[in-house]
Amino acid sequence: MSKKTIIIAEAGVNHNGNKKLAKKLIDAAANAGVDYVKFQTFKAEKLVTKSLSKADYQKNNTRNADSQFNMLKKLELSEADHDELKNYATKKGVSFFSTAFDLDSIYYLKSLGLEHAKIPSGEITNLPYLRAISKNFKKIILSTGMAELFEIQDALNALLDGGTDKENITVLHCTTDYPTAMKDVNLKAMLHIQKELGVQIGYSDHTLGIEVPIAAVALGARVIEKHFTLNRTMEGPDHAASLEPNELKEMVTAIRNVEVAISGSGVKEPAKAELKNRTVARKSIVAAKEIKQGDVLTEENLTVKRSGNGISPMKWDKVVGTIAKSNFEQDELISL
Repeated sequence: MSKKTIIIAEAGVNHNGNKKLAKKLIDAAANAGVDYVKFQTFKAEKLVTKSLSKADYQKNNTRNADSQFNMLKKLELSEADHDELKNYATKKGVSFFSTAFDLDSIYYLKSLGLEHAKIPSGEITNLPYLRAISKNFKKIILSTGMAELFEIQDALNALLDGGTDKENITVLHCTTDYPTAMKDVNLKAMLHIQKELGVQIGYSDHTLGIEVPIAAVALGARVIEKHFTLNRTMEGPDHAASLEPNELKEMVTAIRNVEVAISGSGVKEPAKAELKNRTVARKSIVAAKEIKQGDVLTEENLTVKRSGNGISPMKWDKVVGTIAKSNFEQDELISL
C-alpha cells in the first residue's frame, strides 16, 4: 500500500442482495474518491448455523426477528455478480475489494486476482481461516473488534507462521457495535496496538459521522474503513450505522486535507507562506511623540507599533536611556 492513508468504502451487504444497488454503491464510492470499495463474500450455509438468531442491532435494523441464516441468504452475491462488480468498479476507477467469511470464499477471492485480504473481527479467533488467508494473500488487513490484545497477538502469530511478512499486515482498531457510541471508541487503543505489536495500524469505524476516522488519521492510521450506504433509512442490518454518499465524500476530503496538514517537517519554523506577513503583523520601536536630536530616549517618548521592519521591541531595554542621534517625528521608526 502507498504512504497515503488507504480509504476503504465498506459497501458490505448494503446492496441488499441487489446487483443494481451494488453498482450504485460503486458509483458513490468512485465519486467520493476512495481507494477501495469493499463488499462481503460468503455462503450462508458455511457461515452460520440455521438456528442462530440475529444480533440485537440486526433485529432493530431489519425490523424482524428472522434468523441470521435467512437474513444472510438474501444478502449473498453470486460469483457472476462478483465478476461483474469487479469489472464495473475498474471501469469507474475504484479498486474492488471484498471480505471472505468462509474458506471457499477465500479461495474464490484469490482466483479473482485480489491482492489484499481483509480479516473481519469475527474471524480473529478462527485458526484454519487465518492459515488459509496467510497462504493465499501477501497483504492482509486485520480487524480487531471484540478482541483482547493477546488474541490479536495470537492471530498475528498465525499469520506470521503462515509466511506473511509483518510489514504487509495492517491491524485495524475497531469497536464492534452498530453504531458505536463515542464513549466506546477508545481511539488511543490503536496506538497501544502499534506500540505493543509493532505493526502498521488503521481504524475501522462504526460511529455515526466522520470525526473519528479523521482523528484516527491524525494519530497515524494508515488505513481507514467506513461503512456507507445509499440511504440510511433502507432496511438492512448495516444501513443505520453507515454514511450516505455526500458524507463519504466529505470524509475523504477531510482526510486528504489532514494528510497534507500533518505532512510537514515537524520542526517549529516559519512556513514560507507566512514570512511575508512578518513586517505587517510584528511591531517596532517608534517615537511616541516628537523627539529632538540629543534627547534621551525614554519610556515616555517611545512606544511600540506596527510595522515590524524597525528595531524589535525585544531590544527595548537597550534602546531606553540612549541619546537620539537625529530628530524623529511621531510614529517614526527609531534608529540608533
